[in-house]
Amino acid sequence: MTYPDIDMLIDGRWIDGAAAIPVTDPATGTILGHAPAIDAPTLADAVAAATRGFAVWRDTPPSERCRIMLCATDLIRARREEIATIMTLEQGKPIVQARAEVDRAADILAWDANEGCRVYGRIIPAAPGLTHSVLRRPIGPVAAFSPWNFPASSPARKIGGALAAGCSIILKPSEETPGTAVLMARAFQDAGLPPGVLNLVFGNPAHISETLISQPEIRLVTFTGSIPVGRHLASLAGAQMKPTIMELGGHGPVIICKDADIERAARLCVTAKARNAGQVCVAPTRFLVEAPVHATFTDAVLRHAATLVTGNGMDEATDLGPLANPRRLAAMEAFVADATERGADLRAGGTRLDGPGLFYPLTVLDRVPLEARAMQEEIFGPIMAIRPVADIDEAIATANATDYALAAYAFTRSARTIDRLGRALDCGNLAVNHMTASLPETPFGGERQSGHGREGGTEGLDGYTVTRLVSVDTR
Repeated sequence: MTYPDIDMLIDGRWIDGAAAIPVTDPATGTILGHAPAIDAPTLADAVAAATRGFAVWRDTPPSERCRIMLCATDLIRARREEIATIMTLEQGKPIVQARAEVDRAADILAWDANEGCRVYGRIIPAAPGLTHSVLRRPIGPVAAFSPWNFPASSPARKIGGALAAGCSIILKPSEETPGTAVLMARAFQDAGLPPGVLNLVFGNPAHISETLISQPEIRLVTFTGSIPVGRHLASLAGAQMKPTIMELGGHGPVIICKDADIERAARLCVTAKARNAGQVCVAPTRFLVEAPVHATFTDAVLRHAATLVTGNGMDEATDLGPLANPRRLAAMEAFVADATERGADLRAGGTRLDGPGLFYPLTVLDRVPLEARAMQEEIFGPIMAIRPVADIDEAIATANATDYALAAYAFTRSARTIDRLGRALDCGNLAVNHMTASLPETPFGGERQSGHGREGGTEGLDGYTVTRLVSVDTR
């Protein structure tokens, strides 16, 4: 399949830019194409286009907004194979997972499209002749920044929320995975989205973010990515008194209770860890296992890990594709070296695979000390850090002992334990006896350093609206 031309979408027109940033296939090292770097005048054009697009879109009836969004969703579903193939080429994830991500992106957009028809206000009871109406209005043009690890579903979260609420959007996807976003934007254009409602730009991230956030026309900033970058963008927005939605890093704890179905837990944990080569903000990472079942769980993990097929994502049989960039490869090597130097047992993997491509096997570290980096920092790669704990008290304390509070997981048959974990674990999302942290219809987001605001579910449109009171006295 031919890699698409990477152009920018501004005011309903595709704009050629200087080919400045190479896009590389992480499985082969082949350069697929180049992403452009937007210049200052063109970025100003994008802001002006989004401002005009907002004036049109906010007054478009919700039912018509829904119709156009669902039309785009149908086109994305129809183009699933093309989008998934481009995603695998530029990001590396197995083609089966890429297809599932396209499906998920479409589901997110469809949910948001329909939810946009239900952005209800309310009437507050008052004296005769006095009416208090609470309205929820679209906040305005949105600056959105999405990462490379989920190049379809992350943009879908931001596009879906903004458009469903009646906002226009300027989306800057990652320059490492631009092709997927281009194909999705084409679907919206082909669906009849008015010019300026969705704009797509590429280039220097610092220049684009600092410029967009400083513009008075931009009313909301939404970002998915690392904690350091998120904190920087939030500080820029705070200086302008602009609200933000920040979906930042995680360091997902998994509590394995002694009453759990250990075999099933191990199988699900390995599958979830291998997803997208562990490059997932909600990836299970710290496996806190009650001591009586520690050996049984670890042995089961090793058995399931040994069955994984590592290889080029274009191979239908592949379970674990390459890491997306050399930065992640170097990080995995550093995490393993640090853990083993501190006394952790390397039970599987731990060495990059020979040959071309950025391949790193599923790696199992056992009895990882608390002071090891793998227990304190987001790994964002295919490493499982296992640690035995004496009881649930120690598991909860260890799980909460970092600044991350995004997704957490647990396996237990005890309703009492489930209730306790739901109350005691610091996290935005807790999954018990399964490994799905978010769905289109459920709110998703973190606490503490893992961010604020929510994407998905009814709550997902809150950040894209402002609440307005209209009080009328006709007495």
